[in-house]
Amino acid sequence: MKKILILGVAPVQAEAIEKLNDMGYETYALAMKKDGPGADAAQHFAEINIIDETAVAEYIRENKIDAVYSVGSDLAMPVANKLSEELDLPHFVSYETAYACNHKDDMRNRTKGITGSVPFEITQDANHKTAIEYPVFVKPTDGQGQRGISLVETEAELPAAIERAVDHSREGAAIIERYIEGYEISVNGYVVDGQLQFTLVSMRETWPQHPGLIHKHVIDPETKFPMASIEAAIQAHLETLHIDNGPVYAQVKVMNDEAFIIEITPRFDGCHMHKLIQYYNEDDLLGKTFKHLLEGEKPSFTNQKEVHPVVLEFMCEVPNQTIDYQQFETPEGTVESYRYYSQGDMIRPVNGVYDKVGFFIYPLKKEEN
Repeated sequence: MKKILILGVAPVQAEAIEKLNDMGYETYALAMKKDGPGADAAQHFAEINIIDETAVAEYIRENKIDAVYSVGSDLAMPVANKLSEELDLPHFVSYETAYACNHKDDMRNRTKGITGSVPFEITQDANHKTAIEYPVFVKPTDGQGQRGISLVETEAELPAAIERAVDHSREGAAIIERYIEGYEISVNGYVVDGQLQFTLVSMRETWPQHPGLIHKHVIDPETKFPMASIEAAIQAHLETLHIDNGPVYAQVKVMNDEAFIIEITPRFDGCHMHKLIQYYNEDDLLGKTFKHLLEGEKPSFTNQKEVHPVVLEFMCEVPNQTIDYQQFETPEGTVESYRYYSQGDMIRPVNGVYDKVGFFIYPLKKEEN
């Protein structure tokens, strides 16, 4: 029986561990603390900081681990791929690629000027004067989960936004990006030998009071997207960043039917989209990913005509207070729901503004779209 190590124990990693358990693998998990459901889902758990590469490598050797992987975490992916390269374990992308996708400055520098790229500047200076026309987004260069992000509409707001982004950056730098007018989508894809073999686009609905923070993902086959532009932008980034195999997730803005890549990463997203996709068309992307990674079985994807339009809606709340789930009304027809906490638990800050505390999955009603 192969031994698989998952880095992290949050709900998204717990889903990967549970899938591996169902597939008959022996599961291991690491995290700094036993503070997520993946710790109990794994057959073996240890408290080790996942970015402590020396300690993680020692754990892999001691336990004769056959593969190390993660989902939903840009922080974990560079470690997983670096150690996989060093220890000759299976992996989809190089450490260099995983690192670039976890560092917005590196990713933007590598993809500058290609199809779907966005104008940007890098700075550590709160007094930086941008040449990009307002409004702009200001982000940490190495952040995730919407931490430290600001939408800036005037020059007077820029210094505070840069300071906030720098404070949330491990490397102490901010990236200023052109704000793309238009609507926002998520693209979940799968790459085999350098080519997109699966592409699914979903609408991203964000909280109006918190720009960029996700409220809902909606998959509806009746929604028309400029697929040629979207796939061209994704493919250009895949080739430039050398994402040759495995899952890929992109956050995309569409303006005048032209797609712009906001973020792209060679992993599953942190929003449980593989679950939504399985409800939509029965494609088990998580299972196919592990068969590809662990057994070398290249996936095929359904062309199923019968699909089920579906919504994933997040429950969100201000962090650093106790959670009261009674405030949330379960949508009609809900097929799955999940709570990140127990009733009355303290909400941990992730983005620090309006954090996810759970989700509902339910059929799309036409009046919602």
